[in-house]
Amino acid sequence: MTTTALGRPALALLLATTAVPAFAQSASPPVATASDRAAVNELLAVDEYILRIQALDDAGPRINAVIDYDPAASVKARQQFATGPLKGRTVLVKDNVEIAEWPTTAGSLALKDNATGRDAPLIALLRKNGGVVLGKTNLSEWANIRSDNSTSGWSAVGGLTRNPHAIDRNTCGSSSGSGAAIAAGLAWGAIGTETNGSITCPASVGGIVGFKPSVGIVSRTHVVPISSTQDTAGPMTKTVYDAALLLTAIAGEDRSDPATLEAKRVPDYTAGLDTASLAGVRIGVLRSAVGSRADVKALFETALADLTRAGAVLVDIEFTPSGELWGASLPVLMYELRVEMDKYLAARPGTGGPRSLADVVAFNTANAAAEMRWFGQDLFERALETTDAEAYAKNLATLRRLTRAEGIDKLLADNQVRFLVAPTTGPAWSTDLVNGDNFGGRIGAGYLAAIAGYPHLTVPMGAVEGLPVGFSIMGGQWQDHEVLKAGAVYEKARTARLPAPSFRVWRPAGE
Repeated sequence: MTTTALGRPALALLLATTAVPAFAQSASPPVATASDRAAVNELLAVDEYILRIQALDDAGPRINAVIDYDPAASVKARQQFATGPLKGRTVLVKDNVEIAEWPTTAGSLALKDNATGRDAPLIALLRKNGGVVLGKTNLSEWANIRSDNSTSGWSAVGGLTRNPHAIDRNTCGSSSGSGAAIAAGLAWGAIGTETNGSITCPASVGGIVGFKPSVGIVSRTHVVPISSTQDTAGPMTKTVYDAALLLTAIAGEDRSDPATLEAKRVPDYTAGLDTASLAGVRIGVLRSAVGSRADVKALFETALADLTRAGAVLVDIEFTPSGELWGASLPVLMYELRVEMDKYLAARPGTGGPRSLADVVAFNTANAAAEMRWFGQDLFERALETTDAEAYAKNLATLRRLTRAEGIDKLLADNQVRFLVAPTTGPAWSTDLVNGDNFGGRIGAGYLAAIAGYPHLTVPMGAVEGLPVGFSIMGGQWQDHEVLKAGAVYEKARTARLPAPSFRVWRPAGE
């Protein structure tokens, strides 16, 4: 897509004739709040985002994070400046979330014409609260649930997304485009979705903030599904404050999504972030989730020292998940995938295209050269065969018990701690379309929060050889605001140096 960019001088001139506060035209606003100044700076940056998409995503290093973008975004941002908490801030949205302007493909050629003409409720809230949809981002096809041997960041529609910190390295998870776009500075914020690690892992390897809310805080209606018990959308941003601001804009009740009717929200997730304190707060350190890498352990120890200086009381916790957890997890996802995908596809507006998961499997088989050159659809095929409702109910009860009552809830209560912390994951691995992903090091415990449906925040904590690594903070159900406040304190206390994207292939330090 092409666009005619106004550029900062031209946009500043237009602002002079637009209904925005007078301080917007002053280099040193005498009265404006920091929030107002930040909103003005974002308004002025919209065309720069588009220029960066053209220079870094469509050309140059070809990050390939953005599938479509709106050339009129700067005009829409000015129109939204007086609206809601976002005040015209631009947001990129993962291409499994429905937006009226573009097809929602989930990265699959089977849905390339899935133009529903409707906004998902979370997008309607985004616009109502002053947000501007800048465009859609690439993702791991079908949110990385098609095959056990996939390469994260690849889809048949969008191709391969590259990590801005090292373009030969992986972007991780399924919200790969959203994470890479924010790391590359292509928008103010992005929306990702997570079933198990798909917000937090891309955020960690991209050196940005990612927040997976408690399931039910944000509506899932008109989002291409995997799991009714684990799926959620969430913010991906540069700072914890921005993540809280974006969450405020998209959180809300939706009668079409029963999980949202049970949620305990706060009106403003940014409230108290600037004055939050961890003085005297007991925090559980998941030592068994640190993994085997000495370099990641060293970063983590620095982060823990930062928390100690901020007044936190650290409590070492050893936790090993039961083998039952792994035995129950995939069967639950397979059962829910078939049920939820069939519901979504059958109810799509218009004609043509798949109406069931079985139709998708048949499409992929018929279009194997385009869809299955790099990996197959073994998980889709397994999902079609996972039909035992009684076994599903038993497995789900096992997961709830092991991740909630005998998992996070027990760890918090038994150790009298308010949060659990661990490294999020290791540094990004080299992308390998032939052999698939290469997770290693047994690092992180985000699966606990993902399966339980509890909040999980990742904040950058430094880098290994120029490759970012995140710091995870997890809490109990509906403790989203408290987790964000803890993240804001850590972010302020952090002493580690954060790397800037190199936009080149990885090289050892000093070369």
